[in-house]
Amino acid sequence: MNIIIIGCGKVGSTLAEQLNNEGHNITLIDKNDKVLQTLATNLDVLGISGNGAMLEVQKEADIKNADLLIAATGSDETNMLCCLLAKKEGHCLTIARIRNREYEDEIEYLKSALGISYVINPDKMCAHEIVRLLRFPSALEIETFYKGRVDMVKIKISKSSVLCDVALRDLQKKAGIPALICIIEREGKVQIPSGDTVLSAGDVVSFIAKPSDAAMFCRLCRPETRPNRSVFFIGGGKVANYCAKYLKSRRNQNRYQLKFIDINPDACAALSESFPDATVINADGSSKRTLFEEGIQNADCVVSVTGIDEENIIMSLTVDEIPDIRLITKVNHMDPADIPPSLNVGSVVCPKMITANEVVRFVRAQESSRNSNIESLYKVAGGRVEAQEYELGDESEVTNILLKDLNLKPQTLIAMIIRDDKFIQPGGNDYMQKGDHVVIITAAKGGIRDIKDILA
Repeated sequence: MNIIIIGCGKVGSTLAEQLNNEGHNITLIDKNDKVLQTLATNLDVLGISGNGAMLEVQKEADIKNADLLIAATGSDETNMLCCLLAKKEGHCLTIARIRNREYEDEIEYLKSALGISYVINPDKMCAHEIVRLLRFPSALEIETFYKGRVDMVKIKISKSSVLCDVALRDLQKKAGIPALICIIEREGKVQIPSGDTVLSAGDVVSFIAKPSDAAMFCRLCRPETRPNRSVFFIGGGKVANYCAKYLKSRRNQNRYQLKFIDINPDACAALSESFPDATVINADGSSKRTLFEEGIQNADCVVSVTGIDEENIIMSLTVDEIPDIRLITKVNHMDPADIPPSLNVGSVVCPKMITANEVVRFVRAQESSRNSNIESLYKVAGGRVEAQEYELGDESEVTNILLKDLNLKPQTLIAMIIRDDKFIQPGGNDYMQKGDHVVIITAAKGGIRDIKDILA
């Protein structure tokens, strides 16, 4: 696809890198010549200096032949104007980054009125990720498939787990829970395991199961973990606000006790007004002494979500000295894969990476053949493995054939088949058919762009 990206900030640059790696033709537009030229040179893509909200600049970027325009500048209004011009002049698909919570209730109207195909909000997406993590106190990462009815959970197996020294072929018998371990990270290496693989304490595994089964399987992996009831947020900005909104919804109204600390009095006032049941502290969250005076040691989970990556990491390392506390750390400038495993900062969430994954999924969905459509896409294990969900729209060379007879690519696993709302943990005598939802795990070289690509 011919893709134009306006704005070379954190989100725009990450999108440019990932979509360029996907093989698309990328054109970048930004008013900052230095940033633009550095990124364009590193990625070997076309860079155009200028205001992407001006028609002449979009024409210079060949908007008439573009398949997709992504507006990711720091201004919501500029992004919406960019999409409006692109839709009128080029008739392409458009994606707008809109972060201001004042637009929250008008998003659907704005999409319709301005012809925006898809709206991305990194703060909101990050908050969704944090809330998912709070559901499972011991989980490092959680991804969802089939509209939230299937979970893929990443968790570290503790020494006290009954799963230690169990071969995967015996897992169902030992655990008594229908869960499939599909990825194992051990000593810095990633593998798609076989039935002969034996689990060890310290293994970081990713497994797939229904949410109720996933919760029970987590308890087997880390039986010593306590539930998240008291959650302490360091930072009271947009991400913290979205988290509070979800955690204080009618569904979770009395489940969580929330406490926020932020040095900005306006942010604290907004939180207090919106969430009167929460405890809001106007103080310096980077002060260890202040944190302990405010009772951070009594929290079940600490979520560091300030706007400064280094501060979030330092705060998580500071709190790590508290026994059995859960940590969630937000980073946005650095790559989570660059954080050394020796630094125990708990679960790392990265808004720009979450957003980029969603946009890549959207782009692949536009390219999908009539045989299948990609519904979900996640890059896991430091980006070395992809987890994908497809809906099979028609018969193809992979349907109605026993799985044991399919010549799959190496490092590729069919992890789940959902048929007529029934969940099938695939075995050699199962098969895929039209209408199925299928979850694929792959570390295959070159990746998978369509369901038929699972074949060697």
